[in-house]
Amino acid sequence: MRTMRTPEDRFRDLPEFDYAPEYSEIDDAEGGRLRVAWVQDGPSEADPVLLLHGEPSWSFLYRRMIPILTAAGHRVVCPDLVGFGRSDKPTRIEDHSYARHVEWMRALLFDVLDLRRVTLVGQDWGGLIGLRLAAEHPDRFANIVVANTGLPTGDIPMPEIWWQFRTAIRSAPTIEVGRFVASGCRRSVSDEVRAAYDAPFPDDSYCAGPRAMPGLVPTAPEDPASAANRSAWKVLAASPTPMLVAFSDGDPITGGMAPIFKREMRGAQRIDHPVIGDAGHFLQEDAGEELAEAIVEFLADAATRGR
Repeated sequence: MRTMRTPEDRFRDLPEFDYAPEYSEIDDAEGGRLRVAWVQDGPSEADPVLLLHGEPSWSFLYRRMIPILTAAGHRVVCPDLVGFGRSDKPTRIEDHSYARHVEWMRALLFDVLDLRRVTLVGQDWGGLIGLRLAAEHPDRFANIVVANTGLPTGDIPMPEIWWQFRTAIRSAPTIEVGRFVASGCRRSVSDEVRAAYDAPFPDDSYCAGPRAMPGLVPTAPEDPASAANRSAWKVLAASPTPMLVAFSDGDPITGGMAPIFKREMRGAQRIDHPVIGDAGHFLQEDAGEELAEAIVEFLADAATRGR
């Protein structure tokens, strides 16, 4: 598998994100190796809060949440998906599959970092990947937070705006990631922040990951990932693992999933689920502080229930 690696100087002077990256290599599924990056902060002995980003962002998306979570005593682990951020970037769209992304994160989180008693926070593809991991490795997870995400099986039609996004990001001559992120926000995004979202992608040759991901979402019942996602739904629906549904009030892409999670998931019952106000699809960018505070409260309540 041919890969590209974003030069480190692209990540200098990032606003509000001065965490030193860590790296490890995992198998690429074709006999080679991939370097995967993550940042972490907080007490090393604390249970980990795993922050998984989606398409087409990277761990920078969580910069306003990390200090709030660590101040509350939590250890934060925030990886870059393969193809994004500081992680290696396979150069062909066909190098990417849903199953590979699940396995790549599994290898990092469990084989390399050996995370246990994890609180998953998944938004966008961070939920699509993270929820699969939570269903397939339930012994590793203590809590789940779903935030503007889903676990599609292809049995329910995707909203029209998602199809428009898929067409735009797959067909655009070049991908301006910062512009795409800003268009998914309710609040203004500065030029400096847009540039930080662009940083992992010096030119379009680095963008196979962002171009591939929309095509990996199951949109038909016979999609290659549909059966695994259906199985994951069944496991999660029956699981007692506490689940916080923390969606924004302005996401036309995944907003319809919030009531389904609240209704269908056993772990979501008898929990006070917040609605993050004045926030779009990228609620971490619009309202990261509010989302982090809701997670801190959820984890405090979960600790009380566990005593």
